[in-house]
Amino acid sequence: MKLMIDLFSTDYGLMSLAVIVLILVMAVFFIRLFMGKMKNIAAEALE
Repeated sequence: MKLMIDLFSTDYGLMSLAVIVLILVMAVFFIRLFMGKMKNIAAEALE
């Protein structure tokens, strides 16, 4: 329980949480970007 208290109440905990969220958002963004580009390349190859 101390882990959660430190995560949400201290400055280094909040910064760590912000970094974790940022990494997850970036991962979703890049996955969608690369999947879209792969789909476009595959569609162009079939034409």
